[in-house]
Amino acid sequence: MIAVRRVASVASRVSSWWPGRVRTTRPVALVYRGPASLPGCPEAVAGLLGASRWRFDIRYVGPDEDRPVSAETLAGAALYAQPGGGTLAKGYRHLRRHRSEIREYVRGGGRYLGFCLGGYLAGATPGFDLLPGDTDQYIASSDATVESEDNTVVEVDWRGRRRMLFFQDGPYFWVRPSAAATVVATYPNGTAAALVARFGQGCVGVVGPHPEATDDWFTDAGLTVDRLGADLGLDLVDAVMRP
Repeated sequence: MIAVRRVASVASRVSSWWPGRVRTTRPVALVYRGPASLPGCPEAVAGLLGASRWRFDIRYVGPDEDRPVSAETLAGAALYAQPGGGTLAKGYRHLRRHRSEIREYVRGGGRYLGFCLGGYLAGATPGFDLLPGDTDQYIASSDATVESEDNTVVEVDWRGRRRMLFFQDGPYFWVRPSAAATVVATYPNGTAAALVARFGQGCVGVVGPHPEATDDWFTDAGLTVDRLGADLGLDLVDAVMRP
């Protein structure tokens, strides 16, 4: 019953979707798809969200989609997801015009979920500045277990569970002293691989590796699929969506 009440409370944010469109009582999840992402990344995030217990109405947004990234679009959403992509510089160049809209959306009670590049973009240098700290390259951190930008796997400790996740030059996250944030996962060198933090009335969840990666990501990169990380990704979705 608790889970049902939580879903209902989030769904109440989505009373309608633009005049003349079909109304929905399901929570709307927006997934960015455009030049600040790479083929397969938005679809993997959408697949993860579709497997969650939140019964999302999933809609892609972007410059070539039916719905743009805008304050009006965000206003009807319970969650905005920013998937992986290319470099931070290129990604931010395409999305910086939406910085204030995304910040105001989350500040007002929205949820932001960022994977790899989406995690970088949650930071400040450059990015949407949604975190009580910032991001940096894990491969450049002290005692990093991965030193290449190539597709690989990385070990993480996810709430006490040792797992291997798909990884491609993802970020780690640091938090300012005394700032409030929940570290969900760490890399072997102790830096944060995933965390959840408040921003205004909203919530931000970010992860450096790719728990949403499907088995073809591994096989296409010549990597062994030990165990997919969808259960960890769903844990992060739940952590962001809980009131």
